[in-house]
Amino acid sequence: MRLRVIALALAAAGMLWGGASLATPAGRIIVYGGGGEGKVVFDGRTHAAAGKVCNDCHLDLFATARRALITRDDHGKPRACFACHDGKQAFDTCEECHRKV
Repeated sequence: MRLRVIALALAAAGMLWGGASLATPAGRIIVYGGGGEGKVVFDGRTHAAAGKVCNDCHLDLFATARRALITRDDHGKPRACFACHDGKQAFDTCEECHRKV
């Protein structure tokens, strides 16, 4: 019982104080696999320069995990990246995201 209380206390402390350390720092570049179509590069600096902040996308469009599970079927639908990258609000060309890195 005492170990369970200690484990819960440590988990709560980690969520309060350590949660921010798990987040991607503002302005960081993240490279994803790209499903064989070339690496997908997310540049936080580009988004910040466009006036975006993390919560503009996270929580509503993306979970706060450090994974992006976007399928080919998601392309062209108003979800994930494509909520903005629709060719009107932001570019929607393949090579802007999928790069040979």
